[in-house]
Amino acid sequence: MATTLDQIKDLRALSGAGIMDCKSALEESDGDLEKAQLILKAKGVASAAKKASRDTKEGLIESYIHSGGRVGSIVEINCETDFVARTEDMKTLAHNLAMQVAAMSPTYVGQDDIPEGEDLDPREVCLLQQSFIREPDLTVQDLVNAAVGKLGENIRVRRFSRFALGE
Repeated sequence: MATTLDQIKDLRALSGAGIMDCKSALEESDGDLEKAQLILKAKGVASAAKKASRDTKEGLIESYIHSGGRVGSIVEINCETDFVARTEDMKTLAHNLAMQVAAMSPTYVGQDDIPEGEDLDPREVCLLQQSFIREPDLTVQDLVNAAVGKLGENIRVRRFSRFALGE
């Protein structure tokens, strides 16, 4: 089945992936939009794994203050180049992560940060393992992996802090 330009545009709007990636995913899935999305997601995870060893010395810091001014957070995310750090996609990712920290109050960035011997549920205390507040079907790690696939660089959440009145 030949893929149409409209199908490619629809998949690109849903996934944010490149045109050629969308076209090949649609061809591989015989035009099935849902299967094509799953194919792109799998490619994004593979892409993120390949880029994981690259240095991340650039990035940005984002803050978020919840309405009412009683809870706030600050997040540092790193990437490979300052060009990517200045993109709207990177700023959106940083803002979403700052909102996640303010809302869900994680303690650690990832599972590797949990001290040995502590019996804690990573889905509750680790930012990257938590369900994303805007799309509960995704984890925060899935969100970061999608950004890696879209932006083409390694992205790492370095650190965060949450502030709340009275804590």
